[in-house]
Amino acid sequence: MKDSLEKRLNRHDESALSEIIDQYSRLAATVIYNTSKGSLSKEDIEETVSDVFITLWNNAEKVQEGKLKGYLCTIARTRALNKITSNKNSSILNIDNYDPQDDFSIEDETEKKDIHKVLREIIAMIKMPDKDILIRYYFYSQTVSQIADGMKLNIDTVKSKLRRTREKIKKELIERSFTI
Repeated sequence: MKDSLEKRLNRHDESALSEIIDQYSRLAATVIYNTSKGSLSKEDIEETVSDVFITLWNNAEKVQEGKLKGYLCTIARTRALNKITSNKNSSILNIDNYDPQDDFSIEDETEKKDIHKVLREIIAMIKMPDKDILIRYYFYSQTVSQIADGMKLNIDTVKSKLRRTREKIKKELIERSFTI
């Protein structure tokens, strides 16, 4: 029996990386494009796709069985955000851009971790297809029409399910004493 792509990648098998690039380049480019909301040039997207696979290769041992696609999408989204930030920061820093509210704070970071933990718990309770719509919209940065096409649903149905799911999450957060 042939080893999975993940196992071969874990062993730094170059042929596994080639297969992954062939299979997932378009997905990575789509995630990068959707994350950037059109703010990156074609060349920036191509460069970022390359960065995604370099990062994957450099972290090959971290890829878990069955988690390759999600791991790759996470890298793509992070690299896209980094590219957007580096494009914005390529100009000389201006004192007018300084925001004193951006200072790092342990309290803020702790609160963010608490909210993330609670959000993961809440999202785990959401049933399909609502959870899938939520993940596609917020994690993969797909538009409502892309979600509707991909899931064979009416656009209004997707909008409605997304709105109701956000309301459920908001209600649950309020019940757990988070201010919205």
